[in-house]
Amino acid sequence: MVSNRVIASAIDGVSRGAKEGLGIAAPLADAEVLPPLALSMIQVGEETGQLDGMLLKVAATYEKSLREAVKRFISFLEPAIILGMGLIIGFIVVSMLMAVFSITDLPL
Repeated sequence: MVSNRVIASAIDGVSRGAKEGLGIAAPLADAEVLPPLALSMIQVGEETGQLDGMLLKVAATYEKSLREAVKRFISFLEPAIILGMGLIIGFIVVSMLMAVFSITDLPL
């Protein structure tokens, strides 16, 4: 189901580790595909028996950080697009004015 091969192999390792009784946190830590905060939260959830709630908290935490990163990127991209459009329109206006002014230089 997972299209990313690295994460898919990590999930296979987690399923093997769970079958061997290692739990979920240790194989995920060995795979090194998740950030340390997520790994520690999963480990705490596993130790306290609240893994489902802790996984939801991990998802909410990283979803919030993703939203903030997207907002930051869009707030940077929007002025850059406006500046680019201004440069293009300015080039078109200058080209048209150069053509108009060059007509007056023609000898009659």
